[in-house]
Amino acid sequence: MTVNTPTFPALESRARQAGWAMALRGVVAVIFGIIALRNPNAAAGAFVVVFAIYAFADGLLNFVLAGGLGRAGRSWGWYLFEGIASIALGIVALAYPSATLLALVLLVGLRAVVLGIFELGAAFSWEQFDSRWLLGLTGVLSIILGVVLFASPVAGGLALLWTIGVYAIVFGVMLIGVGVRVVRTDGHEAVVRH
Repeated sequence: MTVNTPTFPALESRARQAGWAMALRGVVAVIFGIIALRNPNAAAGAFVVVFAIYAFADGLLNFVLAGGLGRAGRSWGWYLFEGIASIALGIVALAYPSATLLALVLLVGLRAVVLGIFELGAAFSWEQFDSRWLLGLTGVLSIILGVVLFASPVAGGLALLWTIGVYAIVFGVMLIGVGVRVVRTDGHEAVVRH
């Protein structure tokens, strides 16, 4: 059965705008992915800047939280300390981008090793789980990734940036496809099939 749905110009306009915004985000993601693959140094710099911005924002929010708790008569010292530490970390990230990138790669390596150990532990302890071997394999691969990142952080950082670049390109192409589809359908399905 085919039913024509009524059109709503305001909804169509908003849906088209959202579609164009999605497609534009996709284009930006593809451009970033290409830059990450062709010029990893630029991607590394952007990665460090984003981390620094996050650290500054986190620090400012901790200051706001400390001020609010102080006015309420509650303990605020730790939040002030966290805010100062976050701001300092953001400054260090911008002042020493190479060291920051190295630290982030090592942090990813440490996380991979820790998660790999937990996955291996789960694989050996979950006796009712049918695919324990798959969980164990995932744990081993995580540990190997962490060890590789620790053994050669520069090469690991480059591989990490390439992975981010490939992901950005794939994600961007998918966003462009969804955005174009939304724009073409004017934000509504003209035909509903039952």
